[in-house]
Amino acid sequence: MNAAPSQRLERIELPDSAPLPSPYAEADRTQAVADLLMANRFDPEGLPGGPYALHLSLREGRLIFDIRDTADQPLHALMLALGPFRRLIKDYHMVVESHERAVTEGGNESSIQAIDMGRRGLHNEGAELLARRLHGRVELDFETARRLFTLVCALHQRI
Repeated sequence: MNAAPSQRLERIELPDSAPLPSPYAEADRTQAVADLLMANRFDPEGLPGGPYALHLSLREGRLIFDIRDTADQPLHALMLALGPFRRLIKDYHMVVESHERAVTEGGNESSIQAIDMGRRGLHNEGAELLARRLHGRVELDFETARRLFTLVCALHQRI
């Protein structure tokens, strides 16, 4: 990724709460965090150079981006209404459950691939929506937006 070394996330904090409903979902969340920390572009408008720590949470129907410095000092909090994401999150969860069921029940390869294509399409749509909603406030690349959307879906599953 072409991120300046400082315009990135160095740490992601998610609320400690009930585990995700399946090991598959937990692995998806863990992989998204690992991939994000390996490579990302996160450049909040008007903030001093990073790297940054991001405390990501859901509260009262809002997605909270609590951006902090690496010493965990608050820099800025962004709140996005969750409403525009609800349909995508619901559809994404249904497709992920279908994929998990097909894999664990030994479904045929072509149906698993078709489900996976649908999952990727919803994932991409969620990433594009997240990037649009953050436009002008946080600059991110597509892969960072995809991984953050995975975490938004994981947070939503815990509600």
